[in-house]
Amino acid sequence: MGKDFVKYKKEVFPIDTSLFNYLKKYNRGVQLPLEYEDLLRFRDGIPIYDENDEDTLWLSTFFPNEERTEIDLGLKKIYTILHVDGSEDVLPYLNVDSIDFCTYGNTKPFRVKVRNILNDNYVFFYIKKADASRVYGLELEHLLSPNPTNFLVTENTLVVDHISGIPGDVFSKSYLEKCSRFEKASIAKDFVKFNERCFVRLLGDMRDYNYVLVLMHDFDRIQYRFRAIDFDQQSYEGEMNAYFPHFYEENKVYQDLVDEYLSEGSIQQYKLEERSLMAKRATSEWVRLGDLLECMKNNTLSSEENINTLKTQLFNYVNDVEFKKSTSMGEIIQAAINFVVRNYKSINPYIIK
Repeated sequence: MGKDFVKYKKEVFPIDTSLFNYLKKYNRGVQLPLEYEDLLRFRDGIPIYDENDEDTLWLSTFFPNEERTEIDLGLKKIYTILHVDGSEDVLPYLNVDSIDFCTYGNTKPFRVKVRNILNDNYVFFYIKKADASRVYGLELEHLLSPNPTNFLVTENTLVVDHISGIPGDVFSKSYLEKCSRFEKASIAKDFVKFNERCFVRLLGDMRDYNYVLVLMHDFDRIQYRFRAIDFDQQSYEGEMNAYFPHFYEENKVYQDLVDEYLSEGSIQQYKLEERSLMAKRATSEWVRLGDLLECMKNNTLSSEENINTLKTQLFNYVNDVEFKKSTSMGEIIQAAINFVVRNYKSINPYIIK
């Protein structure tokens, strides 16, 4: 545990024609009134600090007056495309409160806050450079996890709805100690399921600042769900263990809960539960998932060295020849999904063959 699997900055892979056609087919691919490059015209920025006076690595941006009106209108239109139906009827009731720029990360995103002036409710969304890895990650999350995603793509720009929750690093430092024994066991359970979900769909770099904990009140208890918020390392690393969150040193506090509160039998049960749920989701979305994987198989998403390393390790791990035959990250993902679905159907005695 504690190995740094992500050693090099991943390159940004472009959105090719086949992927954009897929996105258009499923109402993700659109024409936007503004693109990422337009927001780079900001003139200046002020660092944003958190409540502990630590630099958040975000800048509050300022645009020239002659451009701010155009920028605000474009952002409000993007809001209506993302959240409504593209209608401009709601534009008079919207205000762009802030446009923040992140100085850290591969895609250097902008964070936009749009507020309804009638009731002061507001939402955030992010505008980033379009990256095929991130798009595949978001779409696989939508199809294979319990978490629907809301995003829009052009050939050059990605717009992603904000995912609410408490960042994993913040939760472990400020909230975990106050949790009851039952709540800690519940957190441990979902970390096992999250760990399995990331592995099967090959989502890497799930360190504690790349996911959030979502708290859901359920009668007399709180349910906890780990939810990924960064999909940059989808199907990129060659080391198999890079796709297991529990191997990252930053997640040790959550793995310690698993070791303390869950028996080996319970761990295996929760892994099986999550694989079964993924198999059901994959089966119900088989056509759309097939369309996505066809694009993915023909896209360059990693190096040949990473592909060969990963497929060899996965073959040795599960002894499925489909991994050994894979020649791309898309084929490896397809082999993983096929393996999970095949096993679910083979061990479930109630499935009608």
